[in-house]
Amino acid sequence: MSAGTRLEELGMNGQGGSDPVVSGLGEVDEPAFSGLTERHRRELHVHCYRMLGSFEDAEDTVQETFLRAWRRRETFEGRSTFRAWLYRIATNACLDLLAKYRPEPATDGEVLWLQPYPDRLLDELPAGDADEPESVAVARETVELAYVVAVQHLAPRPRAVLIMRDVLGWPAKDVAEFLGDSVNSVNSALQRARAGLREHLPAERQDWTGGEQDARTRELVRRYTDASVATDVDRLAALLRDDVRFAMPPTPGLYVGRDTVVSNWVEEGFEGTAGLRGAPTTVNRQPAVAFYLWRKSEDAYLPLTIDVLRITDGAITEIITFHADQFPRLGLPERLPADSIE
Repeated sequence: MSAGTRLEELGMNGQGGSDPVVSGLGEVDEPAFSGLTERHRRELHVHCYRMLGSFEDAEDTVQETFLRAWRRRETFEGRSTFRAWLYRIATNACLDLLAKYRPEPATDGEVLWLQPYPDRLLDELPAGDADEPESVAVARETVELAYVVAVQHLAPRPRAVLIMRDVLGWPAKDVAEFLGDSVNSVNSALQRARAGLREHLPAERQDWTGGEQDARTRELVRRYTDASVATDVDRLAALLRDDVRFAMPPTPGLYVGRDTVVSNWVEEGFEGTAGLRGAPTTVNRQPAVAFYLWRKSEDAYLPLTIDVLRITDGAITEIITFHADQFPRLGLPERLPADSIE
């Protein structure tokens, strides 16, 4: 019997839609099994990213998930969908990584391992149901950096419970089975996680700018870009809210308040920077600006940093800056020619 025939019998070789309840993976060969798992790669990667906050760690964990799934394929009994089975393995792989490398959650608002997630890859996720705008909003808001950062402050198991219950929408009974806990334990962990999340999320979460950007947001991003290119600290300060937050992972330091943030920029020599160009973009479903610095030896502008912005009620309330090593992953140009931007 061919692998293709075997998959047809299992009802698992179609494209799109949800996985049916199936059984009998023991006879599926490795190439066929790989094709089966690959269809879920992006959503599992985003799930691991929420859990871990790091794009690279999420990639490693997805690979570990697929390896574990292949090695344990004969244990799949068809009591749940194949997709749910993979989520269980992925969640446990994340918990194992956290136990080994990050036994303690983040503190003081800093997440030094934080990395951005490219919007072009988020576009690969299955489209949300237009009849359920709440689920679409949850999918968008739970990949924004403020949410990812807040989640990193939770202990690993409550973190997993929160994501499976509130993001994936799974029943407490299923989460309890996946994690080997009781329903009461899961409900208790969810309460703790929700309380902890509220402590670290912005109060005005419903006012975030995510998804499609309106004209007001685009204009604010343009003004921010222009002021940055001109290294005009006063113009930049005017765009910031009083309680703005600034961080630059993996560099330690969280700066809170307009005066504190601006003072840090001045101390770091921002005003003396010359030859900047800025290219507006989006990252983690948020507005962002990629900055390039003129290099005479290359006769081009080369990647410098990318600022990911959170905008609330017409003012910038958070700036998270990432280094140039993130440009390739984000699909940004590796250089801008001298005449690329007026």
